[in-house]
This record gives sequence, C-alpha cells and structure tokens, in this order.
Amino acid sequence: MSNAFAPRPFDEFDDEFDLEAGYSVPGAAVPTAADLEPEPYAEPVPDQRQALQFTAPVAPTPVVQPVRDHALSEPALPVAGFNPVGELVAGASAAFSPPMVSGHTAEVSVPRIAIHVFAERQDTLAAAERAGQDRRLSRATTQIRIGGVAAAVEAYQHEPTPPLIVVECMKDPQTLLWEVDQLAEVCDSGTKVVVVGATNDILLFRELMRRGVSEYLVAPLQPLQLIAAIGGLFADPAQPFVGRSIAFVGARGGTGSSSVAHNTAYAMSERIGANTVIVDYDLPFGTAGLDFNQDPLSGVADALSQPDRLDPVLLDRMMVRCTDKLSLFAAPATLDVDWDISPEAFEEVTTQIRSTAPFVVLDLPHLWSGWMRRTLIAADEVVVVATPDLASLRNAKNMIDLIRQGRPNDAPPRLVLNQVGVPGRPEIPAKDFGAALGVHPSLIIPFDPKVFGAAANNGQMILDAGGKSKAAEAFQTLAQIVSRRELPMIAGPRGKAGKGEGKSMFSGLFKKKS
Repeated sequence: MSNAFAPRPFDEFDDEFDLEAGYSVPGAAVPTAADLEPEPYAEPVPDQRQALQFTAPVAPTPVVQPVRDHALSEPALPVAGFNPVGELVAGASAAFSPPMVSGHTAEVSVPRIAIHVFAERQDTLAAAERAGQDRRLSRATTQIRIGGVAAAVEAYQHEPTPPLIVVECMKDPQTLLWEVDQLAEVCDSGTKVVVVGATNDILLFRELMRRGVSEYLVAPLQPLQLIAAIGGLFADPAQPFVGRSIAFVGARGGTGSSSVAHNTAYAMSERIGANTVIVDYDLPFGTAGLDFNQDPLSGVADALSQPDRLDPVLLDRMMVRCTDKLSLFAAPATLDVDWDISPEAFEEVTTQIRSTAPFVVLDLPHLWSGWMRRTLIAADEVVVVATPDLASLRNAKNMIDLIRQGRPNDAPPRLVLNQVGVPGRPEIPAKDFGAALGVHPSLIIPFDPKVFGAAANNGQMILDAGGKSKAAEAFQTLAQIVSRRELPMIAGPRGKAGKGEGKSMFSGLFKKKS
C-alpha cells in the first residue's frame, strides 16, 4: 500500500484520549458503565504519530439512502447552514490581505503546479473557480470537476495524480475516512491532499492527519480560505519574509504619480518608521534619483538584465540608501538602450526585492504592456493617481475596471486625486469623479506649486521642504492608509503629543464635543 499523501507535522496530544474516544453514529445505543470497563488483556496499540501511514481500509456498514443530487445543499447536513467561522476567516483575509498562512501574515506564493478539485456542492465549485482565477494562483493550473472522493478514485485509476488534490465529502466521519483510504490506493507518492468535509471535529482532523492528509477544511468554503490553505502547503519555512508591494500608476501623463509614490514612501519610512524600498520602473525617464538628490544608477536595469543571479548581497549593492529606513532602486534614465525586457524578468525582480523590506513601493510609468498588466494585478495594493479632468477619468476607469477583473478577491484600487484646485481650470468635482469610477477617492492633494516646485528643484521631499503644508499632511495620511499602520506617538512638552506629531487619521472621529 503506497503512502501517497505527504507527511505533515502535528501537535502533541494525549494518546489515551484519542484511543478511548470515538465517533458517535446517529441511532447508536449509548454505552453503559459496564461497556466502558477495560478488557482483561489488550494488545498494545503501536504509536502512529511518526509513521503517518494509511490504515487498512475497512468498509463501513452499508446504509441504504435515497439517491440525491450532491450539487444541491442537503438540509440534513450541518454544512448547509451558515458557517460563521468560515465567514469570519474569509472576511478578515479579505480586509487584511495577504491572508493568514500558518499563523503568520505572509503573502501566498504557489508554484507552477497542477491542482485538481473534486467538489460535490455548487458553492464549493464556485469558491474553487474564483480561487483558481485569483492572482495568487496565477502560476498554478486548476482543474475543477464535479464529484467527490469517488470521482477522484475513478479518475486516477487511469491517469497520474497531480501535486495537489482537493476533494469534498459530505458524508459521516467513518465513511469519509474509508473513502480517503480508497483514494490513497490510487494516489502517487508525494501527492498532497486537502479534504473538505461537513464535520467540525478535532478527532476527525487528527485521524486525517495520521493518514497523511495535508489539510482538512469545513464547508462552506470561501475563496481566500482555500487560497490560504493551498499557499500554506507550499510555503518554505526557510524562505525569508515577503514584503508588501504597493504599485503607484498615473491615469495619464503629468498626474504626478511618481511624486506621490516617492513622498508616500518617504512618509512611511520617516513618520511611520517602516523599512521601505522604492523601485523606479520608468527606465528611460525615471525621476527617483532626481527627487532624492542621488546620482542615477543602473540598479533596476542591472537587476532586470540578470534576474536569475540576484541574491541578497547583489541586491544590497544595487540599492542606494537614502536614509536609515529608505532604499532606492533608481532607473538609469537614459535613451541609449531600447528596453525590451520580458514580463518574467520584472516579476522575478519584484519578487526578489520584496524579500528585502516590509514595504516595496513600485513607481510604474505611464505606458501599457504585458509586464505592466501583470505587475498591477500581482501587487498587494494599487494606487491610481489622477487629476480632475476628463482624460484622467476615462483612463482611470479603464484601469480600475481591468484591475478589478484580474483581482476578483481583492479590494478595488485606491484613487488619489492630485493637483486639485488649479486656478482658472475647470475641474470635475471629486464626488462626481469617484461616482463615475465606483471608487471613492482615498485622498485629495491640493495644488501647491510653490511647495512642490521648491522640493523638486532642491531634491527634497514635501515633508522636509514644507512639513506644515496640507500636502505634507496628505502624504502622511496616505502613508497610513497604504501601510495600514498608525503614526507613532511622540511625547511633547508636559507629556502631550507634539503639534503635528502622532496625529492619527482617525483622531478626529474621537474628539469630545465641548
């Protein structure tokens, strides 16, 4: 008998508790005190925690039941009702992406594998289909089939098993264990199996883990719940953490998206105190080096030319350290080279850079290509910077609609209106602008040519050139929004917070009325 499912470590537990406990069968007689007396002699039960081998399949007692359509929810099953735990987990994952994996907040990374899903219920089929369309599973190939464990056993009689199988079984625990044993007979060695069942029972979970099942989930499923489970199976404990990527893109040329990206990253590093890396992907016309008064280097160009050779030491040499907590991957800003780089190179470089800091700000140019589309969809957060005019409205709508379609399980992109209040220029009101896009503006940055011009000419950020301006306050607020962190409280005279320091974006909601 082959042990097809990959072994998985599990917590220590009380052997006697597991051996004495059992599954209750509906209609069975309640055991009496005499039944619970120990036998005069019993063979010792071997320790199965290290072996993780499948037990010999024992056919359950046949029960005559009417034939039902498994695609429909059955009232007799507890799974047909509302699952508050699944809803809470999915809601928390959607609100605080990336999802929770193995108890730690980490970005899900699934390799290029084949995933086969055998589902019985319509809602499970829909959740698996939405999960397969998610950006986190973009490299994997997902096949969804109707039917439970029996359909999987029949299918793998004649074809090899993929690296991951997700099967659903809405039957009682004893039947579920028997069907899992049947599946193990036809699975290849090393195949990971995720079981979706109807019973929320720790004993069933432990028994499945002993048989080598990789994960057990209780229906109904949410897409992010399934994605997090799959990502946890392929997470490498030795791999460094993955930082959060925030992509800034302009709806049209001249919206100031690069300035917004650089000032927001500077506020995240200086005001919030988070290590941040700026990546300037505008290779011919990037301005990150000028904005931070640094000599333009070919850091990004060198990384894109040799993505396979990148390691932490080489990345550190390519980066320019602007402050203690802010590093820069500057663009070469030259027209001597025709930049024809594959989308895979941009994806690999972005992945490598994300292992160097908790936050990675991607300054994207105003162009459209294959790598731009993939970078926007793969980013953890997307910020579209627009000006209140018709051209920005049209382009921003096209971008937001495409990003929403490519990220069905993520929050919509954030909208920032820049250069609002230019004297003598007719503008679309912010309320109407957001209503046309279906996205309320997260921030409105007023037009201030004096502060922005002085900062640009001196190679400074707005927080340094005009720390008391409305624009500086706006960038601090945007830094809190995209990083999901609060400004640290800095004690001022008499133990009070200094003016302008430690001001939270939510502080105005809790002020007492005099």
